[in-house]
Amino acid sequence: MGAVVEKVVAGRPIRFYQLALLDERGGELLVPVDKAQAIGVRRLLGRSEIPKLLNQLKQTDGTAKNWKHRADDNFKLLASGSAFDLAKILGSLTEWSETKPLSAREKLTLERAKKLLVCEISEVMRESKSAVEELVEQALRARKITRVSRIPNYLPTSGLSQGV
Repeated sequence: MGAVVEKVVAGRPIRFYQLALLDERGGELLVPVDKAQAIGVRRLLGRSEIPKLLNQLKQTDGTAKNWKHRADDNFKLLASGSAFDLAKILGSLTEWSETKPLSAREKLTLERAKKLLVCEISEVMRESKSAVEELVEQALRARKITRVSRIPNYLPTSGLSQGV
């Protein structure tokens, strides 16, 4: 959490977490200390959790085929605020986009999840957003390689009957 500051509101002192926004807009946000947990404010990932997060991005997992189920799943994951849930969204929508075009809403969800994840990792690792984005892209490319390597090698059927 950020620094704790005290402000007088309606004549009484209230303690606030002073949070820095991680996107390019910058700015600060004051969150009452006693309400932080209730509204879903959480600490940033620990540096030791980043490898686990990147490994999660490398793993393939099934994604709902029905757009409504995907949208519901992604909404719940996004609302959780968890970096690991953002990684699930990023992985599943990236995987889905390789077989079918994403809807406009899914594209926005994918971009938002990626941006939030990159911002958090960048802050934790003290790396540039472009460097972190490359790390995330590498993990997603590894996912694709892992998925393709699981496809069994079949001999083409054409030519077999001709003794080739």
